[in-house]
Amino acid sequence: MGYLPAGIWIIATGVIVYGLYVGASIFAPFALAVFLWLIIEGFARLMQERLTKMPRWLAQTSAVLIVLGATLTVILIFIDGLNEFAQNASAYEARINDVLTDIYAKLNIHTVAPPDLSSMLFNMQNTKFVQPILDSVQGLASSFVLILIYIAFLFLAEKSWPTKLDYIFPETKARQQAREVGQQVRKSMEEYLWVQTVISGIITVITYITLLILGLDNALFWAFVVFFLNYIPTIGSIVAAFLPGLFALAQPEWPAYMPADATLNAVIVLIAVSVWQFTIGNFIQPRMMGESLNLSALVVLVSLAVWGAIWGIPGMFLSAPLTVLMMILFAQIPGAHWLAILLSADGRPIKKQPTNVTNTDVAEQGVQ
Repeated sequence: MGYLPAGIWIIATGVIVYGLYVGASIFAPFALAVFLWLIIEGFARLMQERLTKMPRWLAQTSAVLIVLGATLTVILIFIDGLNEFAQNASAYEARINDVLTDIYAKLNIHTVAPPDLSSMLFNMQNTKFVQPILDSVQGLASSFVLILIYIAFLFLAEKSWPTKLDYIFPETKARQQAREVGQQVRKSMEEYLWVQTVISGIITVITYITLLILGLDNALFWAFVVFFLNYIPTIGSIVAAFLPGLFALAQPEWPAYMPADATLNAVIVLIAVSVWQFTIGNFIQPRMMGESLNLSALVVLVSLAVWGAIWGIPGMFLSAPLTVLMMILFAQIPGAHWLAILLSADGRPIKKQPTNVTNTDVAEQGVQ
């Protein structure tokens, strides 16, 4: 069946993973640029389909401006939210210290004094845990300009790709197969990214309205935190549900119609956000996602851990689409086809081909 020796696969995998880890500052921004470029390209094609007379250059320019405008809007929202937290930091800290004192009193702990927020956050152990996360966020922010440069050059290089493909694959049959694989990769990536964006947008709007009704401070900020965390498979939605609830414990004042107990309010916020996450994530998202993410649940979780260890936060955001890309490419290599089958959810890493593809072509492409 064309299996490569296990030793070769282990060595090759180790070299590739080490190269990706060492070159994270280069490869991670480029990967983010590619996926943003796919979103922009998909948006431009959508506008051309709806407005048939719109030139391609105008559609691409409009898509770029809309995406950049949305990005700047989100950045301003986060800056405004952080400023609001800074202005009310003393009130939040006092509230958390009161909560800690109440917890120690309810547990009847009198042998040691209750800790305060400052000593809990800025001790040596927490600093070692939080510092890598802060470094990753800072690195991602500093790479923003580099990502924009990558996107610009991707647009410039787009026109020359068909010609390069002709030179790489001089035989017509091989060239056609390469184009079909490229189209499948592009379609799978675009479907996943678009569906995930729409789903995250729906959850964000509903979450914002819910938090606004409940009276949580800085509701818009937390809604956008939920939006971005939903791009991280499995764990992201869980964290997105818990963060507003944890913050609710620190909120000193609530609307008159909410209970007087801040702990009960935090539970209400947690349940409200979790209900939307569970309902949309388990009933709406699978129907919209379709076959664009044909990965088993175990593979999604493992890929999240692996890509997170290699590229940090960017790797966690891109873990699912990157693993789908690997599955599609493995399916084209006879010796690695078994890996594609293991990564897939249904044992069929390649989607069913269109009816105009002959049985011979299908067999040669390794479609089961």
